[in-house]
Amino acid sequence: MAFYEQHIHDAPKTFLSKYIFSYDHKVIGKQFLWYGILFLGIGGMMALMIRWTLAFPGQPFPVIGNFLFPSTGGVVPPDTYAMLFTMHGTIMIFYAITPILIGAFGNYLIPLMIGARDMAFPLLNLLSFHVAVLSGVLLLAGLFTPLGAAAGGWTSYPTLSTLIGSPGVGQTLWTLAIFVLGISSTMGAINYITTIITLRAPGMGYFDMPLSVWGLGLTAILNAIFLPVLGAGCLLLVFDRVFGTAFFLAGAAATSGTGDPILFQHVFWIFGHPEVYILILPAWGIVSDLLSFFARKPAFGAKATALSMTTITILSTVVYGHHMYTTQMSPLLTQSFMTLTMTISIPSAIFFANWLGTIWKGSIRFHSPMLFSLGVVFVFGLGGLTGLYLATVTTDLYLHDTYFVVGHFHYTMAASVLLGGFAATYFWMPKMFGTMMNEFWAKVHFWITMIGLNGIFMGMMVVGYAGMHRRLYNPFVYEFMERMMPINTFITWSAIIMGLSQIIFVINFVHAVFFKKEKAGDNPWEVGTLEWTIPSPSPHYNFKEIPIVKCGPHEFGNPNLTGERDFQYQTEELA
Repeated sequence: MAFYEQHIHDAPKTFLSKYIFSYDHKVIGKQFLWYGILFLGIGGMMALMIRWTLAFPGQPFPVIGNFLFPSTGGVVPPDTYAMLFTMHGTIMIFYAITPILIGAFGNYLIPLMIGARDMAFPLLNLLSFHVAVLSGVLLLAGLFTPLGAAAGGWTSYPTLSTLIGSPGVGQTLWTLAIFVLGISSTMGAINYITTIITLRAPGMGYFDMPLSVWGLGLTAILNAIFLPVLGAGCLLLVFDRVFGTAFFLAGAAATSGTGDPILFQHVFWIFGHPEVYILILPAWGIVSDLLSFFARKPAFGAKATALSMTTITILSTVVYGHHMYTTQMSPLLTQSFMTLTMTISIPSAIFFANWLGTIWKGSIRFHSPMLFSLGVVFVFGLGGLTGLYLATVTTDLYLHDTYFVVGHFHYTMAASVLLGGFAATYFWMPKMFGTMMNEFWAKVHFWITMIGLNGIFMGMMVVGYAGMHRRLYNPFVYEFMERMMPINTFITWSAIIMGLSQIIFVINFVHAVFFKKEKAGDNPWEVGTLEWTIPSPSPHYNFKEIPIVKCGPHEFGNPNLTGERDFQYQTEELA
């Protein structure tokens, strides 16, 4: 079979083959989207419980508090608080952000944007989703065990995560769930990489790919390399918990032989720091495309942006030690990790400047995907700059484990990725479901989300700089923290506002998917990438004829264009 000859699959005929056990990358993408939205709701509710406890200590959580915590009259108990921040972090990172940006948009977009009919391995794709479901079931099952779910923090450092710190089954289920999810993500990563390398349409060089595909492809490479490292660490932790080994136990805690708790931190952060970029690279790629599309200009320095993302990907693999300055590692090592971490700011600054260059003097259309993309530019600027304080050894020693760290990584990861995810959802909604969401409510959703989000994360950095430590059930028992109560109340109200604003999105999304009669056009945003050359929603075979690519993805303003169009399809060749 020639390289580009791909067969048209038969259309699925039964409910099971169409919606449950589908081989179609588009259906699997939508499955991951629903999966991620479900966990986003669960993780978001846990965040509200955490914030309520900090703002109103000793008061019952409204509405559902008495149902969830009857023994304390609706007040979140201390042991449950530890479980809440553990599960919130885990769910948001591994079960909400990852499925939405990588699972949903990776699956849906990669074949469409490179001109392929499906992924290289459709069966592997199907399996990756169902293994992810199994992982989610294992994680949530911990909530119903006698001692509750995991409570060792989302990093699950030993000894907090060993039988000494967490004797319940919940922590074991957490570790198994992450291991199983790693299998799912590794299968997906191999599929993405193979698809991008082998199934690009004729004429499409690597620099002709949209930057969204660049971001998703680089993420897949990081996943394929580093998820097995985390998987190995989780497996050893399971052995410690179930079979009595002592890989991460030392001293009197180890009944036979001796291990090293710090070893787990090395293993975790060798994966954990690239994980930051695993989550954020897809959002960066998507935003790089959308800024160009809605500024009606070619992406400024598109090749430099792609190469900068590649450089950041490579550097992200050698900077993990900056998470461990306080573990008493050698000063020579801390200086090396600090220098390498600072080096990442160079390619980051290049593509950030390219974003500004793209929108500079553009004919900007302020549709909802563009607003959310501009939101990413804003929050990533703040998150990136505050990261310099944590990359530097001297300031990190003071700020480590304070709410400054929480505010920083929420700005960098949560805010950037959340806003990028919303931008992508609003933008590709017509291609995924054949309808568009209401623009007015989309913009209301954007502004309330931005106000709430900045109130939360800016407030966290303020109280963190003032010395408020994270993970304390009631930090205000310490006299110097009593004056931070008003700011914590402000942060909590910001979180409530942001949480309520998501109801607008859910209603808008559900209405567009299930109840809206008016169909979207094939190319309502007027852009030229390959997915917009086919009908909306995309047919099951994607392309009747495999397209031949003749230009890049960001061609705008060609003087040889006919009619009133200002964009050029990638299948067009104009002088």
